[in-house]
Amino acid sequence: MTTSPAQHDAISLVVRTVPVEDPGDLLALLPEDELVAWVRRGDGVVGWGVAAQVRTSGATRFADAHDWWDGLRRRAVVRDEVSAPGSGLLAFGSFAFADEPGDSTLVVPEVVVGRRDGHCWVTHIAAASITAPTDLHVASPPPAPEDVTFSDGSLDGAQWQAVVADAVRRIAAGELEKVVLARDLLAHASAPVDVRWPLQRLSEEYPSCWTFHVDSLFGATPEMLVRRERGLVTSRVLAGTIRRTGDDARDLQLAASLARSSKDLEEHEYAVRSVADALAPHCTSMNVPEAPFVLHLPNVMHLATDVAGVIEDGASSLELAAALHPSAAVGGTPTASATRLIAEIEGMDRGRYAGPVGWMDGSGDGEWGIALRSGHLSGSTVRLFAGCGIVADSDPAAELAEARAKFVPVVNALTT
Repeated sequence: MTTSPAQHDAISLVVRTVPVEDPGDLLALLPEDELVAWVRRGDGVVGWGVAAQVRTSGATRFADAHDWWDGLRRRAVVRDEVSAPGSGLLAFGSFAFADEPGDSTLVVPEVVVGRRDGHCWVTHIAAASITAPTDLHVASPPPAPEDVTFSDGSLDGAQWQAVVADAVRRIAAGELEKVVLARDLLAHASAPVDVRWPLQRLSEEYPSCWTFHVDSLFGATPEMLVRRERGLVTSRVLAGTIRRTGDDARDLQLAASLARSSKDLEEHEYAVRSVADALAPHCTSMNVPEAPFVLHLPNVMHLATDVAGVIEDGASSLELAAALHPSAAVGGTPTASATRLIAEIEGMDRGRYAGPVGWMDGSGDGEWGIALRSGHLSGSTVRLFAGCGIVADSDPAAELAEARAKFVPVVNALTT
């Protein structure tokens, strides 16, 4: 059921959550169609079917989706025997990076299966009465993508380097301090791609990331934009990247150089400051570490900072995500100048890449990541995305190499 925000009064849902025995790999339960996922280290929530859905657009996309959700949850009849974050009424969402066109969605599945801290549950959601939950079964395995080839997206490497050089000149001229520029890559298969294949590969290869799928956008993001859980708000900021070599000793040296890099520390400081400033009006007792740590992923290392606070004004996780978007980690500093420059010179529509993606339950708790290390699936074509933070001393060739490293997770998920 897909509605516009103005139609939400017509929907009333019945929700039942019950505990179940551990069903094993959550992603292995997913059918081929109408699936959603949010999984990390085996825990998380997955779902299928569509009990209700809203599509929003433009600058009011977050507020319109939240109004729809608020009306839906107020009318829902919920019987929740688990009472864990992610049980009961649940929506998965994916929001556009830019205001225009800003196409975004919230979807409420018919079935949600969750696991958290050894506890497992299933939720059934419908517009009518619900019978007893059925047993969970492993779905048929997905086929591997066939004959995958790659081609440049909107800009080739040389054209994108010229865009980066233009941005560096503008930063040097004082127009802004930082801008994040993205590029895309196209993967072509000989037959429609079953998204469950790359989801499984990403979950296996990047267990510390949040593997997600909502409305054809999938990926494994290392960056938690915001989590709200029982009054505590946390956000993981990543900015500043270096590629790993595979040699442990060499990688330790690179991690040390990343932690001392003035360019990367400057980029990271902008990102942390933007998150702290956005959360401050909603939180008390905020903790903003003075120095970042180095987060090690299989293909790259990032400077990372975890910002935390206690919610003060009752803002939901989606409202907090809207307040944080776009952070300096995906937009730039100052935000308005950076987003204008992105629209002017980047040369592509990001769609929902680098926008918030995640879930929210009926209490307003939820987890929203930034849709990074991601691809958008359309039949036999996948559009991959990668972005880099550009500051005054950025080198276009080095930024192109960094973008190529950030393509690796999805490239490998489609080809191995």
